[in-house]
Amino acid sequence: MTLEKLGTVPLYGVGARVRVRRAAPLGHIRTPFYIRGHAGVVERICGAFPNPEELAQQRDGLPAQPLYRVRFRQKDVWPGYRGGASDVIELEIFQHWIE
Repeated sequence: MTLEKLGTVPLYGVGARVRVRRAAPLGHIRTPFYIRGHAGVVERICGAFPNPEELAQQRDGLPAQPLYRVRFRQKDVWPGYRGGASDVIELEIFQHWIE
């Protein structure tokens, strides 16, 4: 089944620079707080899956949301990071969390 048939197509391609929404809604949230507001680069598109935030509320989670693996430089995420300039963290972020 293609992403188009699931209802939501990816808005961003591999290599796109994206920013994670800065928000603090109540309830089950799969996007870590520490990464909100930070910019990274799409490393891959993982597919489309039901929205886990909706599933946690006993809803169907549809339409499915594209899930991206996004690469962030650790120096950009944690002030004072003392590791190497090439150190990264990769997180899977659903499309509705990306600006």
